[in-house]
Amino acid sequence: MPGYLTGFSPDGFDDTSLKYELDVAAEFEQKAMDILGWESLAAEADGELPLTNEQVMHIAAAIEEPLPDHLDLFIGVVA
Repeated sequence: MPGYLTGFSPDGFDDTSLKYELDVAAEFEQKAMDILGWESLAAEADGELPLTNEQVMHIAAAIEEPLPDHLDLFIGVVA
């Protein structure tokens, strides 16, 4: 049950298409869950949740990959 990140244009833009997508590698899933306060991926497999700017910064550091700062980012779980 891998986690994934998605990004969309901020509210106010007419374009609602997906602008960014990233599967969180298995070795980084626990770090991401710790940042979000999640107990397990299975417990969070009910859609996508918006990320705060602070969460985005921490997750980017944890997964060792830059994340776009000009998009609204969400995290979810692939069931």
